[in-house]
Amino acid sequence: MNWIANFVRPRIKGLMGGSRSSDTPENLWRKCPSCGEMIFHRDLIAAQHVCPSCGFHMRIGPAERFAYTFDGAQFEELAYPTVAADPLKFRGEKKYPDEMKSARAKTQRQEALTAARGTLEGMPVMVAVQPFDFLGGSLGMGVGEGLVRAMQAAVEEKRPFILFVSSGGARMQEGILSLMQMPRVTICVDMLREAALPYIVVLTDPTFGGVSASYAMLGDVQIAEPGAQIGFTGARVIAQTIRAQLPEGFQRAEYLLEHGLLDMVVKRHDMRETLSRIVHLMMKRSRPKKASPPPAIVNAVVSRGNGHDKAGQA
Repeated sequence: MNWIANFVRPRIKGLMGGSRSSDTPENLWRKCPSCGEMIFHRDLIAAQHVCPSCGFHMRIGPAERFAYTFDGAQFEELAYPTVAADPLKFRGEKKYPDEMKSARAKTQRQEALTAARGTLEGMPVMVAVQPFDFLGGSLGMGVGEGLVRAMQAAVEEKRPFILFVSSGGARMQEGILSLMQMPRVTICVDMLREAALPYIVVLTDPTFGGVSASYAMLGDVQIAEPGAQIGFTGARVIAQTIRAQLPEGFQRAEYLLEHGLLDMVVKRHDMRETLSRIVHLMMKRSRPKKASPPPAIVNAVVSRGNGHDKAGQA
């Protein structure tokens, strides 16, 4: 038994009584999955969830992505679309509705996609985030419909579209209905191109399956974060299938960049400036002479959840 967790912590809480603020995180330290360094939560937020010791880019959600990207961390979220809850009556170890309920309670979001409109150094843009923490970022009807509506809104409002994606692929609980979302989103990507609007994809760790085989690799500019795993099938499955040893760093962002599958690998601290430069160039507009600094995310932004039509304060 862990005597610190089971004895010392309860005694400290008892001595503190009810004076502890509910806003204080339960765990003030986080261990880097790569190097094992313990990082204080405020230092981690200031570093945009990048390990100061080894540069490992940790997974983050829509609230952080929006705050790091939009001017002044100000944005307006799009409403989540309503889709069939359990169209195939899927039964696995857990009922599909129960899995969705658990994921929603854990993330405080309705689906594995959140989209928002705002400005990036003065340029109106639409940003969508498909995070891994909601059922592995899997593509289901809710994600597909969310992307379709966000891209249609971008066309109507003449906004470049930026997608931050992390996914394990199609959502098996929705079967063929999940796979049908790939051509639907692809058609909307074509709509963006017909409207002469940039479609920029930022691949984050990990991006696999049908998502990487469709709209996640159709960007006008393909960007990835350092060390991100990107592919269709896992490296172990590939190695067992071809019965050969895979190259060092296979399916990592740097390897894919070297072999021409990506346009650039960009650190998170440089992502906002890079995206701004690209959208201004592709939209043939001049960037502001004095670019505003990247917004510093604060606890209020991270903890505010993803309520619609609310703006984070930087």
